[in-house]
Amino acid sequence: MKTYKITLVKSLNGRFKKHIATAVSLGLTKIGDTTVQPDNEMTRGKISQISYLIRVEEMN
Repeated sequence: MKTYKITLVKSLNGRFKKHIATAVSLGLTKIGDTTVQPDNEMTRGKISQISYLIRVEEMN
């Protein structure tokens, strides 16, 4: 199953509350935090919402 490695590269300070909540739901709270998430519609939706804050790498 394909997975994504997601890293927070920009600060959450001063961002929309929804975007902060999305980042926290992915397990990202501080710059440099990294998480591995499965490839599904929910994860892709979260990635597209906060794409300006994160770096995404595909993993196998």
